[in-house]
Amino acid sequence: MLVYVPVAIIVFLILLRLYLKSCVKKCTCKSTLVGKTVIVTGANSGIGYHTAYKLAAKGARTILACRDERRARAAVEKIIKGTGNMQVIYKHLDLTSLQSVRDFADDVLKTEDRLDVLVNNAGACALENKYTKDGIIEGMQVNHFGPFLLTLILLPLLKRSQPSRIVNVSSLIYMMGCVDFKKLNEKRSCKQILYADSKLCNLLIQQEFARRLEEMDVTINSAHPGVIMTNILGELNPLFEAFLTFMCWMSPRSIEDGAETVVHLALSQECGTYSGKFYIDCKERYLLYKARDLDLAKKLWELSENEVKDFL
Repeated sequence: MLVYVPVAIIVFLILLRLYLKSCVKKCTCKSTLVGKTVIVTGANSGIGYHTAYKLAAKGARTILACRDERRARAAVEKIIKGTGNMQVIYKHLDLTSLQSVRDFADDVLKTEDRLDVLVNNAGACALENKYTKDGIIEGMQVNHFGPFLLTLILLPLLKRSQPSRIVNVSSLIYMMGCVDFKKLNEKRSCKQILYADSKLCNLLIQQEFARRLEEMDVTINSAHPGVIMTNILGELNPLFEAFLTFMCWMSPRSIEDGAETVVHLALSQECGTYSGKFYIDCKERYLLYKARDLDLAKKLWELSENEVKDFL
C-alpha cells in the first residue's frame, strides 16, 4: 500500500499544476491608448519590459523609466520595432537616489502635458543589506520610498489628466511582511523579509492614496504577477532558489504572462472605477486586514512623507 503513496503525490502535483496553469489569464481589454501617455518604471527587462511593450502596442506614448541607459535604449528599439509605435522613449530614473527621482519627475513635468497611467513596476528582492546615500535601507528605498516620492510628485499631472491610473506591481509575499515603525529602516537578517515588508508598505500606502483620491477620477490598484523567476531576485540562497524553482514549476507562467494583470489594471474599464484593490490573474482578490488597516496606512504615510520631505 505504501508503494502507492508516492504515485498518488505525483499525480496530485501534476493535476494541481494543470489547474494552476489554467488559472493564468490574459488581458482581453480592447481599449486603445492612442493619445495617452504612460510611464513604466524598471521597463528595460522582465515584467516591466513586457508591460511597456503591451501598452505601446495599444498606441500609448510610452516612457521607460530605467537606471541602466544601455539596456533601456535597447528595450526602446525592440518595442518600436515590434509595435511600430515611434512614441517610445527612455528617461533616466534610479530609485536608489531620491535626487534622481526628483530629477526624473521634474523632467516629466516639464516635457509632458499629460500622464494617464503610472506603472510603479521597478523593484528588487535581493538588494544588498546596506544604506543608500539618502540614509535609507536600499531595499526599502527602491521598493517603497522611491515609488512613493515619484507618485507624490507626479500626482498633480495625473490629476490634470484624469481619468488616470496608478498601477503598482505587488506580490503575495506581503503576507509575510510586517510594519514596525521603530525598525522600518533597519537592516534585516534576510533579504526576503525586507522584500515582504516593503511590499506590505506598498499596499498600505495604496489605501491612503485611494482615500485621498476618492473624490477624483484617479485610481490606484495593485497586481500580483505570479511566482516568476525574474532578474529582480538576484542571487538567492540555494534552498530558497530550489523552493522558488519548484513553485514556478507548480504554477507555470512566463514573464510575459506576468505582465498581463498589470496591463489589465491599466486598461480595463472596471479598474478605472475601483481603487485600492489587489488583483491576481486579472481578477480582484482578498487582501489581509494588515494591508487594509487605514490607521496603519495613515501613520505610514506620515512617516514616508517625512522621510522624503527634502525632495518634495
